[in-house]
Formats: sequence, structure tokens, C-alpha cells
Amino acid sequence: MTGPGLALALLLALPVFSSTPGCAQDAHGPGAALRTIWKRLSGERLPAEIVSTNGRLEAEQVLVSAKFAGRVSQVLVEEGQTVDAGAVVARMDTAELDAQLLGAQAQVRRAERAAAEAEAAIAQRESERVLAKQEFERASTLAQRGYGTVQQLDQRRSQMDAAEAGYRAASASLDAAEASADAARAEVARIQSQLTDSVLLAPRRGRVEYKLVQSGEVVAAGAPIATLLDLADVYMTVFLPARVAGRLALGGEARIVLDPAPDLVVPATVSFVATEAQFTPKTVETADEREKLMFRVKLRIAPALLKQYESLVKVGVRGLAYVRTDTKTPWPAALAVKLPQ
Repeated sequence: MTGPGLALALLLALPVFSSTPGCAQDAHGPGAALRTIWKRLSGERLPAEIVSTNGRLEAEQVLVSAKFAGRVSQVLVEEGQTVDAGAVVARMDTAELDAQLLGAQAQVRRAERAAAEAEAAIAQRESERVLAKQEFERASTLAQRGYGTVQQLDQRRSQMDAAEAGYRAASASLDAAEASADAARAEVARIQSQLTDSVLLAPRRGRVEYKLVQSGEVVAAGAPIATLLDLADVYMTVFLPARVAGRLALGGEARIVLDPAPDLVVPATVSFVATEAQFTPKTVETADEREKLMFRVKLRIAPALLKQYESLVKVGVRGLAYVRTDTKTPWPAALAVKLPQ
């Protein structure tokens, strides 16, 4: 016996279940389940262009992980807690980084002081170079007029060359000091970046699914600290045969009816259709075998709707999904959108 006949037989058996104390008052007991089956089997038949299948709600998972190895100082979230984007999830111990930062800042000050001394030395060497050049020019003029000796001229030339060399050395010292200062500042920036990364933030608004580490634990680089569920990206994953999946339009309307709330109809859209079959056989030759191919399809719920009913969103909930292979086919009255009041 199938279809409405089976549902009628089950409905007639309700007194048997209801005879158990408390069953008649249980809105979620066998009686309610059988009445739901009766409504679905005896209701309006779906058009051929509307296909139903089973699925479950899922959400995109976001891992909040430690960028560097170290000790977790604090984990500030609990499982089930909803956090906003940018909220602090955990903090790493930064005692070692704080000490490194102080050392790097001292290196910056030392390099800046060396640069200042090099600038002062350049000014002094420039003055010496100008004076040595002037004295050489005077000695050269006197030698040309016969009032100076060659020895004096050579001496002034040597002094001028020494002053020029001293100037170039001072300039090189300034370049070295400035390079050291730049390297020290870069080290400060690197450590400050590590300190910033030591505060683990939620990359987006979501619900904490798993708290994977406790305060005080030592973790490796990249170790996950907590798992968030993105409450703005919730969808139902279903599997459909090739003849149905091939006719779906991305962005097309769909409907979701969840098992815990069979009286509600949630709107969704087709956001993804797999390009390869998920079930074996993957390579087929006959039409009968092609019917066995199943493709993964995602039915996404609008973020605005999810935000409106955020407290009611739960992943892992099973239910029925309805998709249309022809967008011109109207939805039956039983699948009109119906949301919680």
C-alpha cells in the first residue's frame, strides 16, 4: 500500500499511539508526525517541473587560528556565543615580544643618535674641506707669482685631499647610520605586527561552533583556536540527478521546509551546481547509468533573512528542498513563503 492509502492506514492507527499516557497531549509525538505525513501525501500533487529532495542546513566555517607559535593567554569566547566582526576571540602571551620590542626601539634610538653625530661630523668636515681648498688656492697663487715654494703648495694640496677624504668618510658614516636606523625601525614594525597578530579577532560576524583551545595552552603556528559559523552564509546542500541539475538556473528560486518546523516555508536561491557528479559511476555510457549520477547543489538563504531570524538559525537541521526546473512554473499554494511571526 502506498500514497494516500498508506497515510490513511497510519492515521487510523493514531488511537493506538494516543492510548499511551501523555501521547495525546504531545504536539511533537507520533500523532503529530503521522498527521504531517497525511497532509503531505494527501495534499496537492507537485507539478512535474518542481522536484523535492532531502538536505540539511550548513554554514560556512571560519577558523580563527594563531599566526605564530606560543602560549594562549586568554580565550574570551564560549561555544554558542555570537560575536561581531572584529571582536576579540583570544589573546596570545606577548611577554617575549614585549622584550624584543624594547630592544628594537633601543636600536632605533642608537642608530638615530649615530646619524645625528654623522651629520655633525659632515658639517665639521665640510668646513675643513672649504678651508683646505682656500689655502691651497692661495698657495697656488703665491707659487705662480714666485712668493711661495713648491713644498708649501704640496702641503696645502695634501691638506685639501685629506679634508675631502674626511668629508666623504663622514658622509658614508651618515649613510650607514641611516641604514641602521631604517633596519631598526623595520624590526620595530615587524614586532609590532606580531603583537597585533597576537590578538585574534573574529574576521566576520558568526556563532562560535567549537572552542578548540583553553587558556594557558601552548599551540603551534597556524593552530586553530576556535571555529565560527558565518551566519550570513547559510545554505542547504542537496543532491539531484543529472536530468534535474542540468536544468537548474543559478539564482533560481527554491523552497526549504525544515523537519522541526514543517509548517514554515523558507525561500532560497540556487547558488551552486557542481560541475562533476558526486556519486559513482563518474564515467557512464548508457542512459540508465546516467540517471544514477547525482550532482551537489547549494540552496542559499538570503543574508538579510538570516539576520532577521539569526537566533533561530541552526546548522545540521534536516528537511526537504524544492527546486524548479522551469522558472515559469508557479509555486503551489502549499509552498508559498511562510516565515515565523
